[in-house]
Amino acid sequence: MRHSNFTAMAAMAAVLMMSGCTTSGVDTTKTTAIQSAAKDTETSDLAQGKAQFRDANYGLAEKHFRKAVELKADNAEAWMGLAASYDELGRFDFADRAYGQLLKVAGRKPQIVNNMGYSQLLRGNRKKAKALLLEAKAGMADPTVVNANLALLNKG
Repeated sequence: MRHSNFTAMAAMAAVLMMSGCTTSGVDTTKTTAIQSAAKDTETSDLAQGKAQFRDANYGLAEKHFRKAVELKADNAEAWMGLAASYDELGRFDFADRAYGQLLKVAGRKPQIVNNMGYSQLLRGNRKKAKALLLEAKAGMADPTVVNANLALLNKG
């Protein structure tokens, strides 16, 4: 008698479990208007990196730019921000790596060469800084920023 009660209860539990596993009530409407979370995060980290850099919070800027390049390795703007953040933190070894990646992603553009020159200026490598800044100046339509960096170089 006990055995038949157990069997009946087990059968009832199985029926209840099976009835809870239906998928007929699932909404299968496509939501193509929603952007992927990775894109939003990448954009957010890039924007946060820029904001933190403007506010001279270079450690936080580095964190956000690093996240942005981890999400999208061909993001030249994020690589530029990451390299500049490392420069401001005095982490020139990491800055060199970031500039290397930036050159692979974007090519040898005058704005990039200008930043590389400024990086050398921060390190005290005046000869290398001057060569890079003059290279950048030759390729820029508006050399205002490069001229300011050359003025800093000539000051010191």
